[in-house]
Amino acid sequence: MATTRRLRAFKRWMKANGVDCSDALNLVDDQNDGVSVRALCDLKEGDVVANISKPACLTIKTSGAREIIKSADLDGSLGLSVALMYERSLGEKSPWAGYLQSLPIQEDLPLVWSLQDVDSLLSGTELHKVVKEDHVLICEDWEENILPLTSSLPQNVDPDSFGIKDYLAAKSLIASRSFQIDDYHGSGMVPLADLFNHKTGAEDVHFTAESSHSESDTDESDNGDAVNEANDEDEPSSKSSSSPEQSFEEVPAEITDEEANKEEEEEEEEEEEDEENSSMLQDDLSCLKMIMVKDVPAGAEVFNTYGLMGNAALLHRYGFTEPDNPYDIVNIDLELVTEWSSSSFTSRYTRARLALWRKLGYTGCESQNSEYFEISSTGEPQSELLILLYIVLLPDDAYNKLDLAISTKASLSKEGKRSSSSSSYEITIGKHKFKLGQSGNDVLLTEGVCEALLAIVDKRESLYGSLTSLEDDIGGLKACCLPRDRRLYHSLVLRVSERKILKQLRSYIRTNAKEFSGGKRRKKVVSKS
Repeated sequence: MATTRRLRAFKRWMKANGVDCSDALNLVDDQNDGVSVRALCDLKEGDVVANISKPACLTIKTSGAREIIKSADLDGSLGLSVALMYERSLGEKSPWAGYLQSLPIQEDLPLVWSLQDVDSLLSGTELHKVVKEDHVLICEDWEENILPLTSSLPQNVDPDSFGIKDYLAAKSLIASRSFQIDDYHGSGMVPLADLFNHKTGAEDVHFTAESSHSESDTDESDNGDAVNEANDEDEPSSKSSSSPEQSFEEVPAEITDEEANKEEEEEEEEEEEDEENSSMLQDDLSCLKMIMVKDVPAGAEVFNTYGLMGNAALLHRYGFTEPDNPYDIVNIDLELVTEWSSSSFTSRYTRARLALWRKLGYTGCESQNSEYFEISSTGEPQSELLILLYIVLLPDDAYNKLDLAISTKASLSKEGKRSSSSSSYEITIGKHKFKLGQSGNDVLLTEGVCEALLAIVDKRESLYGSLTSLEDDIGGLKACCLPRDRRLYHSLVLRVSERKILKQLRSYIRTNAKEFSGGKRRKKVVSKS
């Protein structure tokens, strides 16, 4: 495939800005699917295929907008978003013009989808609620932090380049392409490194930040390093001088002691920042490297990895999915469990049983103020969920015995953590010995727990709606045509993977229930309160 105009411009920019790309790499521009990196010849483990100078990276510290960002007291992705929007607003005048023109306007993450697409394509999936919450939070961030900046921008910067759509576009690029650098620089956009596509559990090349201030290599999605020499002249001159005259200036007699102390404090802060900047500039002499971690034959694509993620995380952050992803999971919200319990018993009963579960030191997973339980790709439920259901279904006498025993056991810490001694603490409930700190599924998967779990799975499955089944979704996925149906395709991959896990969970429940009961059905031992 012939090199496109934007890749030729990017290669010229790399040569002029200290980004050394090995001749063994072939940058391939698929107009519909972005840029990928392929091996022009056999690559061997240990080969360094790229050296990237820190000044070539776009960060809060290297952008021409750094003083604007600093004065607004922004950092993290907010600050980096301002830096990216600022440099984009400069067009060809930006030091990163050759790099920025190689990027898409935005990555097609659910973050930038219309709410109509989010509702129609992601309904029932792990992402539906999360993405809608993201939209609200990001709009609030823009109103509170970005919009106020537009009134104080330099004359050469168009305020219209900082609109909500521009902010969403910048956020999508940062979410999918930024690399963590170090404590001083934070995250940044690292040219060339961000062209390597992801493959779960199949890393070919590793990004290494060789820095005296950040010794550890990074192999998750956030990795990198940066400082731009082209903008160093914009730093205040007082920070680049350590002359005794400036550091120890005499205080005129008319200045009060309070004012003198304040000036001394400001000078000390400037000196500390000057030393930090000087140290970081020395650090900038080191390079960021892309190093092969396995052999790759000529013609094959060279993959990076963003970590071991399920399809919900991949689609949320990077805008794509992988069929048959072994790291897929399905979440069952605690709210679904309490809804089931309250419909079977009373709300008061449910709260009491949930409180006892927490006294035992158990919690679910937590994310964005939501508590949930994970179901693995093989359909195995998180043990904390089984323990909760077991406690909810205990007969009243057994529940009271357990509640009393827990209340009088000093081995349980106030934070709800289980101590090492708790592993040997058993309570006999009926025919079962309940051991705190352990979760033998042979004890927990009673007939009642299995039936409760199936009812909760039905609730979780109903979130997808009643119009399509798993088979319908699989058929719809096969009919998708990429890249035309990109959003539909990746949404269906996510939904199919989730529904397959729920199907596996049903099978897991039935198999274990049958083994536990010896193939014979038993009477329920749960009393309704």
